[in-house]
Amino acid sequence: MLSRRKLVGTLLAAAGLPTGGWAQKLRTSIIEGAGTTLRRAAAQRGIIYGAAVNTTELREQDFAAALAREAGLLAPEYEMKRAIVERIQGQYDFTGCDAILAFARTHDMLFRGVPLVWHKRNPDWLEKAARESRDETLITGFIEKTAGHFRGRVHSWDVVNEAIAPEDGRADGLRDSFWLQVYGPRYIDLAYRAARAADPGTLLVYNDWGCELGAPANDRFRAATLDFLERALARGVPIDALGLQGHMRAFGTPVDQTKLAVFLARVKSMGLRILVTEHDVDDSGGPSDVALRDRAVADASRRFLDVMIDVAPVALLTWGLSDRFLDAPGWRASLTGYRPRMLPLDGSLARTPMWYEMVGAFAVR
Repeated sequence: MLSRRKLVGTLLAAAGLPTGGWAQKLRTSIIEGAGTTLRRAAAQRGIIYGAAVNTTELREQDFAAALAREAGLLAPEYEMKRAIVERIQGQYDFTGCDAILAFARTHDMLFRGVPLVWHKRNPDWLEKAARESRDETLITGFIEKTAGHFRGRVHSWDVVNEAIAPEDGRADGLRDSFWLQVYGPRYIDLAYRAARAADPGTLLVYNDWGCELGAPANDRFRAATLDFLERALARGVPIDALGLQGHMRAFGTPVDQTKLAVFLARVKSMGLRILVTEHDVDDSGGPSDVALRDRAVADASRRFLDVMIDVAPVALLTWGLSDRFLDAPGWRASLTGYRPRMLPLDGSLARTPMWYEMVGAFAVR
């Protein structure tokens, strides 16, 4: 079947009308005239669209209103990181997470948890305590407390994040993190079993990046991920879904759609569901012309999403909604005025070409 984008072009061509600017204007008119949002467009395909957000962003009323229109699921950008939640050992602070959850519930949105076990963004005391005591409750206790606090109110949990790193040279492909060094591979089993016990009705996700692109390193990562999932499931580890972060580059290695599709079919054959958890498109290294960068960002997003949406992911989140809150450090930004344009809305909350391509990808084909 033709996509809506191709159908509009075909109809215009048949009518003898231009298919370039005319087509774009007509698509824009149809989409905006129908009151389309990412949330509504995704829902037509049975997918939940969402975004990461933080409490500082929610204080800006125009942004909060845009978020309420566009998103149906929220993930805390940083407030659920262990360095924030348990800055002092044994003392838990869910204030930021609770505020985001309250906003989500007010606007009929779902809420997801990220991540329970990660080798980054941990409090200063944690690694030392783990190495000295080898106490498993440093894993399970945090999960029990955190997942228990939100029990029954979370759509899905990223239980373990980024545990795979083939470049570290292990036969099993696991990252040589302090978690692995202290507890061995069983830390993964401990984490998922603790999460299942603490919040039994919630989707438990393994989340990572590196499976999306087409370079040889991505081939190795895909193979390691499949091996990891097969071994974990064979041990009875309660993983329900794979989360692909979906960080793309506008001017770099592109998505290999065939390789990605084959990989996703293998994942689904294991009985696992799929989510896109952190999608954005890095436009650094490109031309200074904003229109050219925007087009490259939109095309990279569409190339990725055309494959992902065909496998019917449970949810698709972007890592943020608006470019307003992005910062570009370094000499290039200071000399050229470069500001990233990586997300569906720009700094003024106008819809970018990426937004339109995402809606096009969601459209029924």
